[in-house]
Amino acid sequence: MPRVKVNLPETFLFSAVLPVRITDLNYGAHLGNDSLLGILHEARVQFLQHVGQSEVDRATGQGYIMADVAIEYKGEAFYGDTLHIQMAANDLHPYGFDVVYSVVNQDNREVARAKTGMLRFDYNTRKLLRLSEEVTARLSV
Repeated sequence: MPRVKVNLPETFLFSAVLPVRITDLNYGAHLGNDSLLGILHEARVQFLQHVGQSEVDRATGQGYIMADVAIEYKGEAFYGDTLHIQMAANDLHPYGFDVVYSVVNQDNREVARAKTGMLRFDYNTRKLLRLSEEVTARLSV
């Protein structure tokens, strides 16, 4: 079975720092895969805010919806670790883009690489929307 490979860009647009909480641990006493996805979600919300966007604008019902996710696990993270998550947008197209994540701990040990495919979405009409030129420009590195 082919392994998931996430290619990282040379430069990143934004970084977030998030702790590993006790509730993020699984029965193996390390960061659980479900919790990592939640941490990436928080980081992505911060990334979108950085570029003047939100996942969902409650007033308009417009925002983004996740189309896919891929995570390449590289190492463990434990309670008390601080995760440094660098993000960039790539594979921009008329309706969306990928967010690519590099996750390392406070000792610069790689924990994971990930990517989430994000589509511009109208939650009222349940239809895709085109990215504006302004958003495309802000996301381009």
